[in-house]
Amino acid sequence: MDGMQDRFTGATSVLHQRAVRVPLPDREAERVFHENMLTVADARERKADLLADPDVPVLNAYEAERDRIAESFKRRLRRIAGDDYREVAMAYNRGERDDRIGALAAYYFEGAWRIQQRTTITDMLFSPLILRYPDCFTMNIRFASSYATPKSIRYESPAHSSAELSDEHVEQYYEESLYSQQQAATYLRETAQIIREEFPDPDETPFEERKYGGVVSAGGRRGSTFSVFLERVEPDPDRFSDAVDEPTLVETGPEARRTERELGLENELVY
Repeated sequence: MDGMQDRFTGATSVLHQRAVRVPLPDREAERVFHENMLTVADARERKADLLADPDVPVLNAYEAERDRIAESFKRRLRRIAGDDYREVAMAYNRGERDDRIGALAAYYFEGAWRIQQRTTITDMLFSPLILRYPDCFTMNIRFASSYATPKSIRYESPAHSSAELSDEHVEQYYEESLYSQQQAATYLRETAQIIREEFPDPDETPFEERKYGGVVSAGGRRGSTFSVFLERVEPDPDRFSDAVDEPTLVETGPEARRTERELGLENELVY
């Protein structure tokens, strides 16, 4: 994203135990949310297609996913703060403003900056948590100093390997890497379907069947080893007792703490 080269250096730790809460006041807002989640599922399937192609480097698939996420964040930043979102976010970070728009811009901006670093930095796991409630949804942006979870699927990229191997072992490693990429591609397609099931079309699904849904995912790399993970999350029906009429930052809920424990991220989160 343009303007992402300057990292936040303040002490606000804007991502720390916080999530964005966005209202879903009507069917049209639900449609927009559903379409956004379809885009996430489509991007996952596109990554699977690239990984399954032996002629496409792993980095291409990884960067395609990164660019799609970054573009999504950029659209959200513009909707929240306008074209000068970068200055709004930086002003909040410098302590020159302390308002809802500034906090939201800083949250998304910091998340986008970190996402862009993922292709050059190892041991940085991106693990977002998205939850649907009857009248809103939340997105919790998290990064951890790790590259995988105990549940992750791992795959190899020969282009990122620095190991000195004999000709015989080079061929074996290459074949095993291709196999791991195929396995990851299959997993990506399967988990893309989970996203579609958790956030169904509001025009085709009764409210009782769509008012709750959730997914947690994680992806990162260590050297030549990449990882991918996604599973369903059951939202806590008692998390919110108040209504919301505009996007705002909230404290993370019990679902975030539970998934952090289950994925081994409790002591690894980076802020």
